[in-house]
Amino acid sequence: MNKAVTVTEHTQPFDVMAVRQDFPILHQQVNGHPLVYLDNGATTQKPQTVIDALVQFYSQDNSNVHRGAHTLSDRATEKFEKARETVSAFINAPASREVIWTRGTTEGINLVAYSWGRQNLQPGDRILVSMMEHHSNIVPWQLVASEMGAQVEPIPVTAMGEIDLEAYQAMLDDRVKMVSFGQVSNALGSINPVRQMADLAHVVGARVLVDGAQGVGHWMADVQALGCDFYVFSGHKLFAPTGIGALWGRAELLEAMPPWHGGGEMIDSVSFAGTTFNRIPFKFEAGTPNIADAIGLAAAIDYLNSLDKAGAIAHEEALMQVVQQRADTFDGLRLIGRATNRVCVMSFILEGIHSADIGMLLDQQGIAVRTGNHCAQPVMEHLGIDGTVRASFSFYNTFEEVDRLFAGLEKAKTFLL
Repeated sequence: MNKAVTVTEHTQPFDVMAVRQDFPILHQQVNGHPLVYLDNGATTQKPQTVIDALVQFYSQDNSNVHRGAHTLSDRATEKFEKARETVSAFINAPASREVIWTRGTTEGINLVAYSWGRQNLQPGDRILVSMMEHHSNIVPWQLVASEMGAQVEPIPVTAMGEIDLEAYQAMLDDRVKMVSFGQVSNALGSINPVRQMADLAHVVGARVLVDGAQGVGHWMADVQALGCDFYVFSGHKLFAPTGIGALWGRAELLEAMPPWHGGGEMIDSVSFAGTTFNRIPFKFEAGTPNIADAIGLAAAIDYLNSLDKAGAIAHEEALMQVVQQRADTFDGLRLIGRATNRVCVMSFILEGIHSADIGMLLDQQGIAVRTGNHCAQPVMEHLGIDGTVRASFSFYNTFEEVDRLFAGLEKAKTFLL
């Protein structure tokens, strides 16, 4: 193996070691080794401020929101609705009432597929979904398309792991009613040209949903700049708790869509003669919401806003450059997905070794990665493989951890080959 760049050859404008002190989970031993956490594409770790926000809510403010007649409910409601405003500002939404709380990206896509889809799709209509999508952005559309007589068609992906824009443009016609695709591929790390794709879709009158699960944690969530109609993301990809996320949609679309779930909060009045529904966002928020984790999501955004954003982005880009060079000089390693624009994700195979075995041997060295098809079976089949090893990085990862990863791969290769 050729000599590669190491940590000693880098200067870091971003104080990653100071940032790491904010994340208690990173400071532990796993299987007798310091933890190297490289599974950020699956879930990100939580800073102490997020953990503290959850503890504070349950210790001091725990109560149901809205309609309360006591102080605890008032405090909970204030924090809960302020969290919505925090999310709205973070994604640059025109208005906070356009932000709908969900359990995460999956629920947000399902909400749009069923509420918007049942109202707008007709037999013969087409839904375009990129071939590299997570199953959560394929299956909901298949279900509603089957019900409504529409069809779901894959947007081709090149061998480099990029959207085939020429093929995509050729697919667009007035029968296309929805285009749904990820901002960033969870399996390959490819950053898709969202604005260009949205503008092309709008020319034929289609709506555009962007799955922001993998983009939101890299400061990419500006819905007005993206030009989409719906944007969905999960809090746990944004250093926040699991079980909370958000759907943003244009107000005029949300107002026209029927409710998805029925129950408390989403109503204006109820009688057996008929029910009228609440205004947005409450029309789509039936039942007691996930109050604590919404507050935790706001705490995560507040934390991110306190960081050196430019420095964090530059640090991730520098990590990507080192990872790319190390991968290119590692014998037997084949990168899967080499898009020109991508986040710091290394999805790869080692010739002659099953990805699950690599993951197990890395775990024995305290290195956490993801293995398998990453809930993206169609693109794996398209690329002629059954899965990869995925190392996904965040701003709290270090160049030393890159060295640890490749040293671990060298040991795995020696042991398994």
